[in-house]
Amino acid sequence: MTSILTNSSAMAALSTLRSISSDMETTQGRISSGLKVGNASDNSAYWSIATTMKSDNKALSTVQDALGLGAAKTDTAYTGLNAAIDVVSEIKAKLVAAREPGVDKTKINKEITELKNQLVSTATSASFSGENWLYNDSTTAVGTKEMVGSFTRSASGTVSVGVLSFDASTSVLVDTKDSTKGQLTKAVSVAQPNGATAATTANATYHLIVASGGTAPTGSVAIALTATTADDDIEGMISAVDAMLTNLTDSAATLGATNKRISMQDDFMADLMDVIDKGVGRLVDADMNEESTRLKALQTQQQLGIQALSIANSDSQNILSLFR
Repeated sequence: MTSILTNSSAMAALSTLRSISSDMETTQGRISSGLKVGNASDNSAYWSIATTMKSDNKALSTVQDALGLGAAKTDTAYTGLNAAIDVVSEIKAKLVAAREPGVDKTKINKEITELKNQLVSTATSASFSGENWLYNDSTTAVGTKEMVGSFTRSASGTVSVGVLSFDASTSVLVDTKDSTKGQLTKAVSVAQPNGATAATTANATYHLIVASGGTAPTGSVAIALTATTADDDIEGMISAVDAMLTNLTDSAATLGATNKRISMQDDFMADLMDVIDKGVGRLVDADMNEESTRLKALQTQQQLGIQALSIANSDSQNILSLFR
């Protein structure tokens, strides 16, 4: 039946054209934004996952910044500690030289004094961002230092921040308030030869540095030379310095391992962020090859739809010819 009131063909063509236009709008939006899922209405599940993971990636980026700060602190402390090891080794060499009969011990002591001053200077200078792990002038002891190292989300959705720890009490060289807490200010007990009795040893206690404003450990003797310093005492000093050197080496090794861990974690964070970005992209990014092909097809369909609508509208005009 042909009717001038209801044009079914035109209505069908118009409905098809509206559908094509809607699909074209969606496709053009994907092409312009590069996203297949740009809003929750596109795919609520994928949009939710992608939004959460993007937020987590921002947190991981902050963790990377924190790791960089932690690396700077450990690098600074390690550099100072390594320099201190070199100076203590030099003091040990000077004491060995003083053991040689006939040498001027007072001149060697002047060199040792300057090396001690260098140790204090090194310890006070090893500061980064207001933190110094080698020098303490506070009544509060230097404890464990924590550095943000990770951000994790469990299967249940619970988030947590992981930390990397270093016991800075092992790296403190000089403590002005409590000499027992500084590697170079505390007393070191050793067994040294006892010349008064052949093939016997005597216990002796030595300290290397007395911090400015601090006090020497009770019952210990300063590692210093005079013209009359006995050979047995020099050997005891050498043993004490060697023990200090061993402690410093252990602390530097631990600090170096911590620094390596930070570097590895930083690399892992970078890789993890890339993987998350890639995973989010697979969920929400538009395939531009597919979208461009779809757009071409829709443009063709739109042109055909417009032509079909034009033909359907012309049918009612053809009815006039029946009344001529």
